Formats: sequence, structure tokens, C-alpha cells
Amino acid sequence: MKNFSNKVAAVTGAGSGIGRALALQLAKENCNLALADINAAGLEETCELLKSANVKVTSQTLDVSDKDAVYQWADQIVADHGAVHLIFNNAGVALAGTVSGLELDDYRWIMDINFWGTIYGTKAFLPKLEAAGEGHIINISSVFGLTAQPLMSGYNASKFAVRGFTESLRQDLALTDSVVSTTCVHPGGIKTNIARSSRMNSSVASATGSSDQASVKDFEAMFMTTPAQAANTILKGVKRNKRRVLIGPDARLFDWLVRCFPTGYQRLFTWSVKAKANKKKAKSPQAAN
Repeated sequence: MKNFSNKVAAVTGAGSGIGRALALQLAKENCNLALADINAAGLEETCELLKSANVKVTSQTLDVSDKDAVYQWADQIVADHGAVHLIFNNAGVALAGTVSGLELDDYRWIMDINFWGTIYGTKAFLPKLEAAGEGHIINISSVFGLTAQPLMSGYNASKFAVRGFTESLRQDLALTDSVVSTTCVHPGGIKTNIARSSRMNSSVASATGSSDQASVKDFEAMFMTTPAQAANTILKGVKRNKRRVLIGPDARLFDWLVRCFPTGYQRLFTWSVKAKANKKKAKSPQAAN
């Protein structure tokens, strides 16, 4: 797919961040849009920003962990637009905590959204993309789908799963000579609200010596790339039919680390988190007394 003009793109998580930026960039490229987000207010704001765009825009409040709702949305898009050519499985959440501290329900929650939401989006839309004669599936993994991080087992599990699923899907599509292709996207730190909307288990504070608010601030301090920059990189990757898209200098660094130090990088990340925790403990009033 060399251009998006007069195509129809479905975007989940379109109420903010990368999803909103994708919608705005696609509209500039004359692509019609079917947008979804669980946050109705955010989705409405995105639609307001698109009011002057000369493209057709439909929207749907959607929980991507609801299989039936995702399939119904895909059917509705074809009914509204006549066809669909791209699906951006972008909606996602974050989770932090030690394995011993997290509950099984925490893992189910993140896997239902990040992983099963991606599978539902892929399965619901693939036959419709093939029926359109050409199509592309874009699944958003993360740098956490390239490297494992301390305190992020749930998020790592979901994003590694998205990566494995998408890379196998790409091979399936090539093996069957499908008219559809797929790209796995690995964003680094993107300036979105994902940290503030994440689930932060109390075990994070125990392990790092930071409050939830401080942990979120530390996480956001690592965000280097704007959603608009991320969207631009993703769309360029789709046009080039790239198998993998890395977004931001941090994503490229993490990719290099895991290639050069397949196990050693884990020691580096653990040491870094532990060093920060010890520094904070040393500065605390209790330590001073």
C-alpha cells in the first residue's frame, strides 16, 4: 500500500496519543476514518479536531477486550464505508508491579486488552481487508516487546505476545499469498498519558522507594517522542511494507542492547532501577536520622 488516499482506516485507541495522531495524519493524506476508543470524551475530541477534514469519519466507543463488540464494529465499518483497508490495533494499557505483588486478575486485565484486543482486531478485520483487495494490519507492540524490564512482567508479557503473534502473522500472509500485509510497531517513550492511566501495584513503591506519583513522573521523564512523530514514522513504515518499525532513539538503543547483550542487558536494567532506589533511600528523612 503506497498511499492512503481514498482508503478506509480503522484505528483503536483514537481518543488520545498515537491513535489520535494517526487519525490526524491519515486525514491529511485523504484517508477515510473509522475511529474507536473506550474513552468517549477523548474520542469526541479527536472527531472535533477532524471536523474540517475532507474525509468521512465515523466513531464508536469500544472496549477492545470485548470480542463481540470488536467484530460488530468491523461489520459496521464496512456497512458505513463500503470497505476497510487498514486496521491499527493501537489501544493499550500499562501495568507495573513485582510478580509476587501482582494478582492474577491484573495479568488477565492487561492481556485481555493488549494481547487479546490485538487478536480480536486482527481476526475481525483480516477477511474484510482481503475482500477489499488490499490491506495492512498494524499492531502496536513496544520497546517492552524487545527487552524485558524489572517490575513490568505483565506489560512485557502482553507486548512480547503482540510481537510474536504479528511476526508469525506476517509469515502466514506471505505463505498464503494474501493481498494483506502486517507491520509490528515498537514505540519507545511516547509523550502520551499511558503512565497516568496505568495500574501501579504497591509493590513498585516497596521495590523502588518511590510513591506512585513519583514513579509515574520518573516514567514520563523518559518519554522522548511526540505522538505526531510516532504516527509519521508508522505510516512511512506501512508504505514501505516494513516488518518492524522502531520509534524513537530509545527504541533503537534498546534494540541494539538486546542484539549485542542478549542476557547482559537485564543486569544493566536491574542495576539501574536498584541504583535509583538506593539513591532515594539515602536521601529520605528516615535514612538521614
